[in-house]
Amino acid sequence: MTGQAWDQGDQQQFRTDLQAAIDGFLDEQAARLAPLGDDAARLVAEGRAVVSGGKRFRAAFCYWGFRAAAREQYDERTILRAAASLELLHASALVHDDLMDASDTRRGRPATHRGFAELHRDQTWPGDPQQYGAAAAILLGDLLLSWSDELLRRCGMPFDRVGPALDVLDTCRSEVIAGQFLDVSVQARGRATVEDAMTVLRYKSAKYSIERPLHVGAALAGASPDALAALTGYGLPLGEAFQLRDDLLGVFGDPATTGKPAGDDLVEGKRTVLVALALEGAPAADAARLDAALGTTLGEEEVAELRGIIDRSGAHAQVEEKIDDLAQRAVTALAEARSAVGLDEHACAVLEGLASSATRRAL
Repeated sequence: MTGQAWDQGDQQQFRTDLQAAIDGFLDEQAARLAPLGDDAARLVAEGRAVVSGGKRFRAAFCYWGFRAAAREQYDERTILRAAASLELLHASALVHDDLMDASDTRRGRPATHRGFAELHRDQTWPGDPQQYGAAAAILLGDLLLSWSDELLRRCGMPFDRVGPALDVLDTCRSEVIAGQFLDVSVQARGRATVEDAMTVLRYKSAKYSIERPLHVGAALAGASPDALAALTGYGLPLGEAFQLRDDLLGVFGDPATTGKPAGDDLVEGKRTVLVALALEGAPAADAARLDAALGTTLGEEEVAELRGIIDRSGAHAQVEEKIDDLAQRAVTALAEARSAVGLDEHACAVLEGLASSATRRAL
């Protein structure tokens, strides 16, 4: 396998077709809610904005999970609608995550709770703008979560295929919500071992970013339990590598790339694997400085200082090494799965390429 079987033109066409599927579904929802007036229209418009953009990794892994396991002809529109459901799930998680983290921005625009709070101020309505923004974010996140289920159920495939995929989606939602609470609890305690941080990473992000989207797609194709297990061997380590890369971007990323302020994870006090490794490996004074600074307002010089502590501790290099190891494990498992359970060769080549795309994003 070369890993180059999905060229830039194909990827762009996929994103275009996927966006058309999302837009079509949201148009249906907008028409359904139109009788509720301007307030509902604002909520739908914000939903459109949140779902737009991004790398579309979750949809791509769902689509190629289907293609890897498919043994018969299929309607392209149905699998695109199914894949789009994962993007609605992701958008739901982003809206809620930004509220819980008190984030100001997402992808270069105001986070949902901030945008609605500003609307409240602009309209000079009575009451608390922050409370209004929080309420709007909770409700939009819930609405997007509901829509993800609805879109998968109504993707157009027969229920004997959709039913097993919905079972996977149920598991996925439970994992990501519980994983999010683990993250909130770790931050509340103000401490986390590397093992704690890896557990949060696995359930809050890794499984729902890659493993479960693969499973949703493969279940829609009628994959056997052995095929789903084989895809876990690829999807889980790759999902962990994917989130470790995000953790590096959250500290060292360029705001022009991430859409977030520099060092945003430090300001939010995220107890990531990167931070846990740094606290373990840094000299006592540096570790104390990093620990005390997490979750506080930080200027550019302070962000640079904390980045230096993380670098000198060896944590940055350790995470890079772990990403390489996990990505290689994933690719090796994919090759083994292709032979063991008869996955489609072309789809596996694309999945190998996606492994590189998911883990080699620039800082």
